[in-house]
Amino acid sequence: MTSDEIRVLVVDDEKSSRLGMRRALEATGFLVSEASNGIEAVEQVKAGAADLIFMDITMDKMDGLTALEIIRDLPSAPPVVMVTAHGNEKVAVGAIKAGAWDYLAKPYDVEELRTLAGNASEKLLLERENRRLRKQLDQTGIYGEIQGKSKNVRELLRVVDKVGPLDVTVLITGESGTGKELVARRIHALSPRRDRPFISMNCAALPENLIESELFGHEKGAFTGAEALRRGCFEQAEGGTLFLDEVGDMGPPMQSKLLRAIQEKSFKRVGGETPVLVDVRILSATNRDLQQRIGTGDFREDLYYRLKVVEVGLAPLRDRREDIPILVETFLAEFAEKHGKQLDRIAPDALKLLIAQRWVGNIRQLRNAVESAVALAEGRQLGPEDFPGMGTGGGSDNLEMPSGLPFQEAKRQLVREFERRYIESQLKECGGNISQTAKALDMHRQSLQQKIKELGLKIATPKPGTDADGEDGG
Repeated sequence: MTSDEIRVLVVDDEKSSRLGMRRALEATGFLVSEASNGIEAVEQVKAGAADLIFMDITMDKMDGLTALEIIRDLPSAPPVVMVTAHGNEKVAVGAIKAGAWDYLAKPYDVEELRTLAGNASEKLLLERENRRLRKQLDQTGIYGEIQGKSKNVRELLRVVDKVGPLDVTVLITGESGTGKELVARRIHALSPRRDRPFISMNCAALPENLIESELFGHEKGAFTGAEALRRGCFEQAEGGTLFLDEVGDMGPPMQSKLLRAIQEKSFKRVGGETPVLVDVRILSATNRDLQQRIGTGDFREDLYYRLKVVEVGLAPLRDRREDIPILVETFLAEFAEKHGKQLDRIAPDALKLLIAQRWVGNIRQLRNAVESAVALAEGRQLGPEDFPGMGTGGGSDNLEMPSGLPFQEAKRQLVREFERRYIESQLKECGGNISQTAKALDMHRQSLQQKIKELGLKIATPKPGTDADGEDGG
């Protein structure tokens, strides 16, 4: 959403005040209309002419507080920012308790006004996105894009179906690109909170010093650049669901603050003293081994158990290859429509090629590969030539380059895939004998066992006379 899509209604009985606010907002692209009292404001809201309202408290005919009481009970009521004279902040705080979104004290700074309007625009964007997703769910069914016929997918849908309506924390685990946020959105859609916001925050995408402000918000003047009060993800998700993606990348100091917020169901904004009570459901996701990070002291064990009342694990695409044809068909139809291509099928040998790949980046990488092929393809059918650079994918000599991932994550995925293939190959050579494999790899046996568990490797049957740990059987 851009500012020129937001219709702002300025309500004030002083013409000069309306004009000053109008000019400040129109300069940043907002569409601005005016009303001189609460009665006119209510009529415009009923006509659907406002997305956001800045309304003076003291006015003739109908004051702002009375108008606020009427507007808040209207269908799809827009957020209202109350404007008050300096020194009447207590009245404004009372207005917030009565349903106002925020307040602005006169004389105000123009940048403060624009910041408030920008924050409100973000709120409107989230609400519109949630309405779009609900509509999409109505059209596609509750599971939407979680597609497949494999045992892994059937079990995933069974667990999601059971846990969705329960108001418990859920930890979603799996490699990058497996669809963790999609699963979180489906859990939210199945919950009693489905009509409230779904707020997603990527813990790995922000520097550590910004996570607290993003999560809990900040008070005006809390730090340089904090020109207005800002509500964080917790407050934005009030009554709904807060999804913490890549929570395993959060540093220890923030882990402690998050744990306290979950336990107490309250927090303090950065620079604030008053606790803010919240009612949110926490869903989180990670591609890290949190138990391993607990062992190294990088993740709090008490937070881990708070986040995983229920754990949902997503299988990598290489372990559910029978789902690849279904996914390819879905992506092919989607991108053919998006790019205006007359494509309606994929050649059997091309599909066989895709099934053979290891897909280090999982569904995200497959999706990107299909879109690239569709965008550049000629004719009505995708063939092997539309997927350049892909070999048979089944050997251990070449590692696929994952696309659509941040550099560090792509590097982590490639290192993991190299470890998996190399250790798997050495185990095979040693007939599943862990002691011999550890010696060949110059690793401690316990370290190798931990790595085998972490990578989910299956050990071949040991050679006669030894067990899997390499001890003599006689």
